[in-house]
Amino acid sequence: MKAPSVYLHALGMINALGSDLDAIVPALAAAHAPGMANAHTGIGEAFVGSVLAPLDLAPPAALARYDCRNNRLLLAALAQIAPAVEAARERYGAHRIGVVLGTSTSGIEAAEAAFVYQAQAGDLPANFNYRQMEIGTAAPFAAAALGVQGPAFTISTACTSSAKAFASARRLLQLRLCDAVVAGGVDSLCELTVQGFASLESTSGVRTNPMSRNRCGINVGEGAAVFLMSRDEAPVRLAGVGESSDAHHISSPDPLGVGGELALRAALADAGVASSAIGYVNLHATATRKNDDMEAKLMARVFPNGVATSGTKPLTGHQLGAAGATELAFAWLTLARENVPLPRHLWDGDADPALPALDLVETERFLPRGAGTQCVMSNSFAFGGSNVSLILER
Repeated sequence: MKAPSVYLHALGMINALGSDLDAIVPALAAAHAPGMANAHTGIGEAFVGSVLAPLDLAPPAALARYDCRNNRLLLAALAQIAPAVEAARERYGAHRIGVVLGTSTSGIEAAEAAFVYQAQAGDLPANFNYRQMEIGTAAPFAAAALGVQGPAFTISTACTSSAKAFASARRLLQLRLCDAVVAGGVDSLCELTVQGFASLESTSGVRTNPMSRNRCGINVGEGAAVFLMSRDEAPVRLAGVGESSDAHHISSPDPLGVGGELALRAALADAGVASSAIGYVNLHATATRKNDDMEAKLMARVFPNGVATSGTKPLTGHQLGAAGATELAFAWLTLARENVPLPRHLWDGDADPALPALDLVETERFLPRGAGTQCVMSNSFAFGGSNVSLILER
C-alpha cells in the first residue's frame, strides 16, 4: 500500500534576516541580513547571526520554569502558526497533534549566564531551572505552549537535527499516529558553540564565504523555523526524504561525500524523480574547507548536468539545530509563494579551482513556472556522518 502524501502548511520563522515572514522574505530576496555582524564573546570578537528583535513573548505562568532565550525564539516562531495549529486542534483534537523539533544547544545560554552569576554571588539565580537547558524539553515545551497532546519529542543530531525532524514527522503522519504535526527546529547563540567551533578552527572572523577559495569557516547563528504538517492536500508536499549515517569521523565529513550522496539519492528515489527534475538545491555550504570540498564533489556526481544552487548561511549564520528547518523553509518559499526568487549565494565570487564548478545563484533568478510539478531539495550534513536530504514538490 502506498504511504499517504504529507504536506507542509503554515510556516513560522525568526532569524538574522528578520523576526517574521513579512521581514524575512524581502530581506532574503535582497540578500540583506541585519543580524549578521560582529559580536563580543568570551574569546573576543566573532561574526555571528543574531536575532535583533526583542523577544517579548514569554511562556505562560505554568511554563515559567522553561523561560530562556531559546524557548522565546521558539515561541516567536510558534506564534506565527498558532492560528493554523488551533484550527487543526479543533478539527482533530489535541491528542492527534504531535510536535517534533530539532535543537543542538537548547537553553545552554541560560546555564552559562547562571554559572557566571553563581561564580560571583555564590548561588544560582532564583529564576534558573535545569529544564531551561535540557535538550529534550524543546518539543514537550512547545506542545504544552500550544495545548496539544500528541507525541512530542526532540531530535539532537547536531546540524541535521531539524532536517531529521521532518523525516520523523512524516512517519508519524504516514503511520496515522497523528493527524497533524508541528515540525522544525530552534537554536540560540551561546558561548559553548561559538568557542567550541573556534577551538576546532572552524569559525570565520568575517562573513562566511561558502564555495570560495578564500573560505575559512562558519558564522554561528540563531533562530527558529516551524511548520504545521498534515495529510491535508496543500500546494507543497514533502515528496522525498533520504537519510544516511556514514560515521566517518566525529567532526570531519567523509572527504568523498559517499554518505551524503547516499542521502541525496535516497531522497530522489523516495520522491520518484530523477536529479534532472530538481530545479533548485539549498546547499549545506558551511564554508569550512572540508565540508564545501565534500559537498561540491557529491553535487557534481548527483547532478552531472548542473542545477541552480545556493548556500544561505551567510544570511543567517549556521543555526546548527535550526539550520535544516530554516533552509527547508527557504526552499518552500520558492514553491509556495509567487514571485519569490531563489535564495542568493552570497560570497566573494572567487571560485575554488579545486572544487567542481556549481551553478551558484548570484543574481535574481526564479524557478520556472509552468505546467507539471516542480521540485526543490535541501541538504544537511552533521558531525558523526549524519546526512539528510529533503525534497519538496509543488
